[in-house]
Amino acid sequence: MLDRRSFLLGSAATLALAPAARATAVSVPRPTRAPGLAAPVEIVDDVHGVPHVRAATIPDAFLGQGYVVARDRLFQIDLAHRRALGRLAEAFGADFAPHDASARLFHYRGDLDAELARVPADVLACARAYVAGINARVDEVALDGALLPPEYAILGVTPLRWDVRDLVLARGAAAGNVDDELRRAQLAALGLLALDAVMAPLRPAAALRVPEGLDVAAVSDADLAALDLGDPPFGPDTPTRDERLDAANAGSNAWTVAPSRSATGRAILANDPHLGLGGFGPRHVAHLSAPGLDVIGAGAPGLPGIMQGHTDRYAFGRTNFQIDQEDLFVLELHPADPERYRHGGGWKAFDTRAVAIPVKGGAPHRATLRHSVHGAVVSHDPARRRATALGSIALQPGASGAFAMIAINLARDWRELDAAFALHPAPTNFHYADVAGNHGWRAIGFTPQRRRGDGLLPVPGDGRYDWTGYRDHRALPSVYDPPEGWFASANQDNLPAGWPRDRVPAHSFRDPYRYERIAAVLATQPRHTLADSVALQHDTLSAPARQLLALLPAGASPALALLRGWDARVDGDSAAAALFEILWRELGRRALAAIVPARARHLVTAIAPAVLLDLLAHPDRRLGADPVGARDALLAAALASAWDRAAVLMGPDARTWRWDRLHRVTIRHPLARIPAIAAAFPPIAGAGSGGDDYTVMARWPGDGPDWRTRGGASYLQVIDVGEWDRSLMLNLPGQSNEPRSPHYGDHYGPWVAGRMLPMLFGRAAVDSHAAARHVLLPAGAR
Repeated sequence: MLDRRSFLLGSAATLALAPAARATAVSVPRPTRAPGLAAPVEIVDDVHGVPHVRAATIPDAFLGQGYVVARDRLFQIDLAHRRALGRLAEAFGADFAPHDASARLFHYRGDLDAELARVPADVLACARAYVAGINARVDEVALDGALLPPEYAILGVTPLRWDVRDLVLARGAAAGNVDDELRRAQLAALGLLALDAVMAPLRPAAALRVPEGLDVAAVSDADLAALDLGDPPFGPDTPTRDERLDAANAGSNAWTVAPSRSATGRAILANDPHLGLGGFGPRHVAHLSAPGLDVIGAGAPGLPGIMQGHTDRYAFGRTNFQIDQEDLFVLELHPADPERYRHGGGWKAFDTRAVAIPVKGGAPHRATLRHSVHGAVVSHDPARRRATALGSIALQPGASGAFAMIAINLARDWRELDAAFALHPAPTNFHYADVAGNHGWRAIGFTPQRRRGDGLLPVPGDGRYDWTGYRDHRALPSVYDPPEGWFASANQDNLPAGWPRDRVPAHSFRDPYRYERIAAVLATQPRHTLADSVALQHDTLSAPARQLLALLPAGASPALALLRGWDARVDGDSAAAALFEILWRELGRRALAAIVPARARHLVTAIAPAVLLDLLAHPDRRLGADPVGARDALLAAALASAWDRAAVLMGPDARTWRWDRLHRVTIRHPLARIPAIAAAFPPIAGAGSGGDDYTVMARWPGDGPDWRTRGGASYLQVIDVGEWDRSLMLNLPGQSNEPRSPHYGDHYGPWVAGRMLPMLFGRAAVDSHAAARHVLLPAGAR
């Protein structure tokens, strides 16, 4: 039998051990002039498309990163930048103006220069350099139109130039959990607040209470008007796909293993961030080196620095922690003056700004942007004397987050990282392992301090529930060299036992299934290897499936026979896995119909897996006068329906069924509904995948009727701390968004197969696998 771990690791090991055999002809284009450089910068692209930036100064290295990101992903970062700045309408027309107004509502309103002054000088110098690197590529393509990505000619636009002030201006309309707040208030208005636990059980557990003074009957979807615009249109019948995270599934896995439990005698760090898939790749890998800096890994295109990777001293990774960083405040408008709202025993005027948004081919779009003391006003309804404001950490002074990765990359050890975390507002589990054999975890992010309330429902905006400030990472837990010899996070509730209730940062931690599987594996591997980490990242054992198998009714049917012989692994080639996924969706639909009254089904649209399994294991009065009989009928009907549906989807012969026939992996340009874009950017497709929402290999399907892979770990890394060239990575679908590039989709096949690639780091290893070299020259150099 093929050893899966050896297969997953084998090709990467071959590459690492035979570097010269994999080298290709090295291309050397003419040098690029880059204003802002102190000295020439060499860029060496390896055979996997990873650029290795070699600079004489640290800021020059970050300039190189800005340049290579723009080289490989220019339209991706340019479109995102336009959206964040509220500058879509000037390029695409009047239909985009409302989206621009919404984006501008979430711009920072304070002193931008003061925000920049908060940033340490060395970090700010690197950020300025990164922006200069992007602009150097913009200038380069302006001089040579042949270098422009095809989208620009198709859409008739040109790329924007960047300014470092943009990094502190555009904060984004992150709505956090306000959709949950709205749902709970609407359920409370129906007298059905307890039903919220069907969809979103609170972790840690807490009692839901309607805040004093909140009229739940008045709460409606209109309270989020400015956030409910949908995706920007790109012409009639051609809306773009939104690239927001799939909020119900986005997460990640990460673990560290101490030298005492590692077969290498060195620490191992593994990380695979889970994000939405199907459009632009959410990560770009780069290696930045200069005297005093040597860091490689994945970054977010358009954000300076490396988010996951390693320096020459330590490895680092991250998963989502949970901090409730947004609240919805309900404001009462003055009866005679709707530009004032009740607050603090009196009336305050909104901070109001009129904007004229440039529109291509038309008159400017005029809008009024309002802010209260709480934050951006997302709904303003004078007829009802009602407005709502979104309080968000992102709009607080010092909370841009744009500089955090640079600070982390410049830190040399655990102690220096503590200072870097002060620039990191986003809720994150930060994992660390160093060359001395230490490893640690710290929860980082900014936590709002509320005068009253817990952030679980909207609150009156009259002052009683206002924020009084925020706490930074020092108010959150951490671990250094845990005695178990390993530490893992997978978005589960990882607050330490006995953590004070008044310091719980959120109640939205995720299902524990992935963490429990990771913990079970790591706890039984006293000599953990790199191959073990690779195999664990691709582990498909499903705890919900295993629990459901134990609940199957007695009797005989083709569906029952197929499922009873199954090992509960959601493998791509498994017929039983395909049937299970269809059955799981069918069970959820039928259970919701059975226990949620019709008047609340538009609010409770999903059932949490633990709730569904508990209902099946312990049927109760929610299922009627005969709960056991109703449960058995529900199971029987779902099994029959799932079998029939599987036959429709995959044919009548169950021997030909496979989960990966449904769970396809297709990467398309986000604007592929525009025919010319679709023609210029062929889809990267052809294969399917195993895994689902609850396996460690978290590759989740879309909501029906589509079963394609909607999200998962586009980037994966397994790092041998200290023996850096043994480290491994993947980056779906490839480093470049350009169909003309050999790296447009070259990671797709390895990603589908789970075949990790070497994360080349040492100069000799990089040079022996070089595919291209390029030089950036200072503007005045000869």
